[in-house]
Amino acid sequence: MPALLLALYATTFSFAYTRLTTGTGALIMFGSVQATMLIAALLAGERPHASQWLGLGVALAGLAYLVFPGLSAPPFADAALMGIAGFSWGMYSLRGRRTADPLVQTANNFVRVVPFLLAVSVVALPRFHLEVSGLLLACASGILASGLGYVAWYAALAGLTATRAAIVQLAVPVLAAAAGVMLLGETISVRLVLSTIAILGGIALAVVGREGTPGAGL
Repeated sequence: MPALLLALYATTFSFAYTRLTTGTGALIMFGSVQATMLIAALLAGERPHASQWLGLGVALAGLAYLVFPGLSAPPFADAALMGIAGFSWGMYSLRGRRTADPLVQTANNFVRVVPFLLAVSVVALPRFHLEVSGLLLACASGILASGLGYVAWYAALAGLTATRAAIVQLAVPVLAAAAGVMLLGETISVRLVLSTIAILGGIALAVVGREGTPGAGL
């Protein structure tokens, strides 16, 4: 099941971003993730405290402010695909909270997902083009960035409720922006600083806020 969710996430995410702007895609993606994980948490019996709802609202507002310049009305099909990607990632994260060995589980998921992605790749055969540099970058992205990142995420999930896990993920755009500044020489703007303060402040509110009734079913 986790491998199927991972394949669905990777496939829909990749196709959706061919016609979505970065900002629009990020809002749809993270909004879908939050909705999926929070609804699952509520159904399992978690009752987030008011400070957690406030933290979520502040963090989402910060995300909206960060990506606002790139927002545009999305094509319905691509928006739907990105929504499915967010749902899949949310469910994949929820499954990870029950993982005893994050490294083994992630490795197994990556191996099992290969047949699904190869089948989907057949659709792109007419545009197939391969270069050594691209192959090396893809391997580095998949094995190092994604592989190790997913292992770390699964390890972290063990100590988080579903509600907190959902909200903590909103730090991803901030980390990506920080990497752009450090590695690509991108400019630190007032918008970036203010949105970072809002997102991290909202996450802090959610993490340190008093927890409601925990759910055992996730």
